[in-house]
Amino acid sequence: MASNFDYSYTQNRELSWLRFNARVLEQAQDPTVPLYEKLKFISIFTSNLDEFFMIRVGSLHDLSLLPEAGIDNKSGLSPAQQIREILKAVAPLYKLRDQIMEELEPQLREHDIYRLTYKELSKKERHFLADYFKDVVLPVLSPQIVDSHHPFPHLPNKALTVAMLLKSTAGTNYGIIPIPQSLPPIVFLPGAGVRYITLERVVAEHADSLFKNYETVAKSIVCVTRNADISPDDEGFDDEDYRRHMKKILKKRARLAPVRLEVQGEIDSALASYLLGRLGLKKDQVFKSRSPLAMGYVYLLEENFSASTARAIVYPAFAPQPPAGLVPGEPMARQIAKRDRLFSYPYEQMDPFLRLLREAAYDPAVISVKITIYRLARKAKIIDYLVAAAENGKEVTVLMELRARFDEQNNIMWAERLEEAGCKVIYGFEGFKVHSKICLITRREKNRVSYITQVGTGNYNEKTAKLYTDYSLLTADEEIGRDAAEFFKNMLISDLEGEYHQLIVAPAGLKSSLLRLVDEEIDRQRSTGDGRIFLKLNSLTDREVIDKLSQASQAGVKITLLIRGICCLLPGIAGRTENIAVYSIVGRFLEHSRIYCFGSGERVRLYISSADMMTRNTERRVEIACPVHDRHLRARILNMVDCMLRDNVKARILQSDGTYRKPQVQGDPFDSQLYFMEEAVEQAALSQPGSPSPGLRARLSRLFRRK
Repeated sequence: MASNFDYSYTQNRELSWLRFNARVLEQAQDPTVPLYEKLKFISIFTSNLDEFFMIRVGSLHDLSLLPEAGIDNKSGLSPAQQIREILKAVAPLYKLRDQIMEELEPQLREHDIYRLTYKELSKKERHFLADYFKDVVLPVLSPQIVDSHHPFPHLPNKALTVAMLLKSTAGTNYGIIPIPQSLPPIVFLPGAGVRYITLERVVAEHADSLFKNYETVAKSIVCVTRNADISPDDEGFDDEDYRRHMKKILKKRARLAPVRLEVQGEIDSALASYLLGRLGLKKDQVFKSRSPLAMGYVYLLEENFSASTARAIVYPAFAPQPPAGLVPGEPMARQIAKRDRLFSYPYEQMDPFLRLLREAAYDPAVISVKITIYRLARKAKIIDYLVAAAENGKEVTVLMELRARFDEQNNIMWAERLEEAGCKVIYGFEGFKVHSKICLITRREKNRVSYITQVGTGNYNEKTAKLYTDYSLLTADEEIGRDAAEFFKNMLISDLEGEYHQLIVAPAGLKSSLLRLVDEEIDRQRSTGDGRIFLKLNSLTDREVIDKLSQASQAGVKITLLIRGICCLLPGIAGRTENIAVYSIVGRFLEHSRIYCFGSGERVRLYISSADMMTRNTERRVEIACPVHDRHLRARILNMVDCMLRDNVKARILQSDGTYRKPQVQGDPFDSQLYFMEEAVEQAALSQPGSPSPGLRARLSRLFRRK
């Protein structure tokens, strides 16, 4: 029962996540962030909030309808109570976003970037937009009157709409004009600079002409957010092909129950009441915004910037660097056989791993390639190399997770291509997503079998590898290779209870192993006074793990957590968590790597993993944590951890009330991500023939830093 939980050192996960997203929005106020990048952070904040309502609020909505809704074991709140708290917490974020947008747009105009209203348009520009509306927009519009003969239409999830209150001799009517999603979301105006207007504004301006038999009383741009939290495993199917099943699920996503109505600007009270009645929403589920409701258009602006504008308001260009120490012409398998390799994305390139796969596809010694796939880029070289391997007679096994939320359609497409090429494609387990990131290349030479195993903290996605911080370990360790071979055998026979010697695998072994490792640090603290734990995660919500960390804190173990997003544990609570410190970094790149570290010095045990400490990861997903044995690689990771904990620019420290504060700046400002960028460029340059001058670090600082 919920009453058995101690809530004194925990907080609700949804409210914790909203504080994380507020820190994303905070980047739009950070003086170290270039102007255009601030605008992108507002867009990221907006898309994050959209997904939060679709998934988290959507699932709470479903739970609130159950006769015996569960109680949150971190806050004691029911689903309905959580929704109320969420709605109260979100309202100020809309106001803050509007405030920041209104501060940024005059600054953007100083660089000839104008988001315009119709009042600001010249006569020539109005004529241009009138022609654009007539020739481009009008042919694809589907305006509809709502009356006794024309029922209220379905408003798709996150689709912008112009809603209208109309009057005729017969009485009051309503008009609905969906904004075409087939057209660009903004219209660039001819002339110098970047002058544009959003498509929904163009449609709203000409909306009256679409209902000529009516008088327009009021009109507003609105957007409905729907529950998109569909669980395929709740949908029940028998022998139907799994891919076909997933396609059906995706069609349902756009039609689920509304959970939010957004309005740009003000809205007539009668029109608002009508929409709320039709959508089954309450007043507290309506959010007004002076900013555009859809912010994805921001990414279209950059292609129109002049070179001088880009230099002034965009992050200095950074390309992932070749990892230091690799020999360009030597086969990757041979280099990995000599010693383990660790790549740190996005500071280092993903290319060496892709090169390994490409070489494996044509290497006569390679007999099989096995890999788990959760998310891929739209254009994925990794698929090309897997297909080539299969076509060259290698046994290729791909465990494809079709339920990677919002990437399902992409994964279905790749699965079909792989099967057509002769790869063996399997789809995981009912009730358990496969979230692990592991690739096994098996070689046979002179009747001897050897392995190369890759384990990562992030997806095999060539696009996000340039945006997310992740680790990729490549090792020829025989015991890890045998564990990887056992893992894939178990996946093929649907065995989630397999035993492993080196790898820690969820759902059967991850949580129990971590709890045991914590217990060992508690014992060490009691015997030597030297218990140490460090965890780097995206989220911490698992109540059992939280309670075990509290127990370790009470025993005197020094615990440091670096958690980007949700942290349901509150540090600094007397008698509960006073020996726990929690840091968080939100910066240019998305912190995504997971590190588990127990002990210190020579006895340290260090793992990289795909798993956060969330119940879904520890109990309902297939995850892998892999030990890092090479002492040089362990030292490298620990040095990077030290740098992150020294960050006083992008880091924040979680307080016992759930809020975050900036660390005190002692000495010079230190941005860990910036440091890693400079370090990667420096190391890549130093590894080239003819080492550069000692002034390289200073030149890099001038290149990447902004006053």
